[in-house]
Amino acid sequence: MKLVGDFMVGSIEHVGSTAVPGLMAKPVIDIMFGVESLAASRPAINKLKELSYCHAPYKENIMHWFCKPSEHVRSHHLHLVPFESPLWLERIAFRDALRRSPATAREYQDLKLRLAKQYPNQRDTYTEKKWPFIQQVLTNLSL
Repeated sequence: MKLVGDFMVGSIEHVGSTAVPGLMAKPVIDIMFGVESLAASRPAINKLKELSYCHAPYKENIMHWFCKPSEHVRSHHLHLVPFESPLWLERIAFRDALRRSPATAREYQDLKLRLAKQYPNQRDTYTEKKWPFIQQVLTNLSL
């Protein structure tokens, strides 16, 4: 991360399902990298391309999103997110809630399995359908 270290604010966090011990997950590691702002971190896009990260215009209003090694075969997702923004806080809170509660993690896993069967080729729909569960967990945390 030497090439993009100048853009880091806060921390680098392992998020997503692979960050929760025991939770079934696709073999893709989600990394959230804190930045000052999307505008200030825009030059990091080209720096990350030099490190073979593929940039995709996904949710551009809240993050810079990358994958590796290619758009079609992914082992890593990298999310440049403004540090302590609502998205940052939600992702950390949800991850930590799943880590603290095996029952909640199991419910989430069951939901993900059902949705994966229901929407096997519709990644955006699958993600959208998880949101009510995530919102409920966050609401219960009083975020």
